[in-house]
Amino acid sequence: MEGPKEIPVTIRSFDPKDGDACMKLYSEGLLGGAIAENDTGIDIDDIYEAYMASPKNHFWVAETTDGQVAGMIGVQHHDDGIGEVRRLRVRSEMRRRGIGTKLVETALKFCADNQYLKVTLDTFMDRDPALKLFEKFRFNHDRTRNVGGKDLLYFYLDIYKTDKKQEA
Repeated sequence: MEGPKEIPVTIRSFDPKDGDACMKLYSEGLLGGAIAENDTGIDIDDIYEAYMASPKNHFWVAETTDGQVAGMIGVQHHDDGIGEVRRLRVRSEMRRRGIGTKLVETALKFCADNQYLKVTLDTFMDRDPALKLFEKFRFNHDRTRNVGGKDLLYFYLDIYKTDKKQEA
């Protein structure tokens, strides 16, 4: 049986006019409707400052052919050689249609273009679609810690390795 049909989207850099749509995506993605103990959400309040004001950071949206923001993703640079993937969200009714894959590909290309050696991210155990996506891109589970009664999983990907080295 064939899966859901892919939705054509354009992945483009964040524009301030996307702020409300990104805030809505962020809010809808909060587990239990509340910000987690390990988060403040302050970057979503000012995406431009948090992601676009430095060339080492970036934020993208996935836009449908009719102009809707269907998803988002950001990369922040915190430590030398390391990029952190943040705020990956896809509208619930558009999941499993290729949008998350395109967003992650865009973020990983940005990290490679900026010579990051490692990409990190974290997600809660309750986010099964995200876990499957990270597995697809061969992210490695690093550690798990309990935050507010939920398991928070940390992942990393060494992007300097080629596929041949990873398969060896």
